[in-house]
Amino acid sequence: MHAVIGDLGFGYYNSAYNYYTIILLISSYSIPSAISKVIAQKLAVREYRNAHRIFLGALGYVLAVGGAASLFLFFGAGLFVSGEAVPVLRTFAPTIFLYGILGVLRGYFQAHRSMAQTSVSQILEQIANAIVSVGAAYLLIRNVMGSLAVPADEAGQVMRATHGAIGSALGTGAGVLVALLFMLGMYALNKKIIQGRIDRDRHTAVESYGSILKMITMVVTPFILSTAVYNLSSTVNNDLYTKRYPAFRSLSTVATYSRWGVFSQALTISNIPIAFASAMAAAIIPSVARLVAANDGEGTRRTIGVAVKTTMLISVPCAVGLFVLARPVTGLLFPTNTKEAEDLATALLMALSLSVIFYALSTLNSQVLQGLGRLNAPIVNAGIALVLQSVTAALLLFYTDLDLYSVVIANTLYSGIMCFLNQAAVRRAVGYRQEIRRTFLLPALAAAFMGAFAWAVYQGLLLLTKSPKIAVVVAILLGACVYFVMLLLLRGVTEEELKGFPKGHLLVKAARKTRLLR
Repeated sequence: MHAVIGDLGFGYYNSAYNYYTIILLISSYSIPSAISKVIAQKLAVREYRNAHRIFLGALGYVLAVGGAASLFLFFGAGLFVSGEAVPVLRTFAPTIFLYGILGVLRGYFQAHRSMAQTSVSQILEQIANAIVSVGAAYLLIRNVMGSLAVPADEAGQVMRATHGAIGSALGTGAGVLVALLFMLGMYALNKKIIQGRIDRDRHTAVESYGSILKMITMVVTPFILSTAVYNLSSTVNNDLYTKRYPAFRSLSTVATYSRWGVFSQALTISNIPIAFASAMAAAIIPSVARLVAANDGEGTRRTIGVAVKTTMLISVPCAVGLFVLARPVTGLLFPTNTKEAEDLATALLMALSLSVIFYALSTLNSQVLQGLGRLNAPIVNAGIALVLQSVTAALLLFYTDLDLYSVVIANTLYSGIMCFLNQAAVRRAVGYRQEIRRTFLLPALAAAFMGAFAWAVYQGLLLLTKSPKIAVVVAILLGACVYFVMLLLLRGVTEEELKGFPKGHLLVKAARKTRLLR
């Protein structure tokens, strides 16, 4: 997408996307987590009829709220962004309505401890998103500008970037639509099983839709506030850098949006490993809710501990890998960058790498707290972190020459504060203390060996092949193998934990054959 729309188009797209995300968070994004928690509690006591009525009530809720949010975003786009970003933001508006319905369906299956439907729908969503984002941007630019060439004049550059960003925004809606159609198909296939459970339900207490809507509102609202406040930092930073900063420093808005596009490259790459934590969080909420409903404190602490350790086993090596291979990774994913843009994106990615660990753990613990019923704690923690990071970002932007690094520092500060506050809140809630040595220290040590090895392999292959792309792909693959070996040699993971990984039995078999496990 970046290769088609360029830095300026990427800046417009991501600026609009930040505001779209906030409206989506407030209206629909938290629905899967909230609904899965409520329905899981009903399923735990086999109240299948009430569980399905909650599902239907949630659909009514999102149709009303999602529709209103879509209309508000379309007609009120000018309240959030200005100029060329307005039509881009309006293009995102219908997606909010579709996402609400999709979120309820995903939450319903997650409550049944079935993540396969959600996982496949997310894969299909991203495939459709990628194809349409690139294809629509390409076609719009060709039709409006006559060619993909970047005009020499600023007005032409702005027009090209705007239409490219609009085309890319269409991809988000197309992806959600494809995922929604898939989830509707999955629901239709399971409808007989669902109806059979309802027919066999012998519980006589049937909740009214009025009480269900009230309960959904009471449960969803804290989820919404927590998630919205948690993600508001990116919107605040976007506003500070693209609106306030150029006005304060008398800078060109076009140049500022172009630099924001480069920052968005680094931020996009750093968000990839954080997605693993988000997936873990979505999967853990129903389990935690069930254990809490059953008053199983020991099981709750054990489940949280495994989730935290798994998240660290992934995020720590990712952070190290992004730091040592920042330049080739940036070049691999954004090959059309100029030398100046690549240098800046590389430096920003290296600076952002630490926040990967903080964000991964704080994202997981925010969801854990919601699963524990401590819905206000993530909101308070996010609010504290947001104020501190916003003040830091404003002071550094306006009174130092750090430019985009001000946003990086504020971003890392925010994620770090959230990480420690959420971890402390979980500890207070269930008397949980995370094991330190095998969860944090050993993965960090294994990742350090991996980072040194991957860097050496990359440099050696670069000399031999003269191809950064080949060198970095091989370095990443071999680095992952070295991390796995070091983790086993250091006894950072047990055989039982390894079996719990995807294809864990194959990993155990390989480790036994190489005598890494005994």
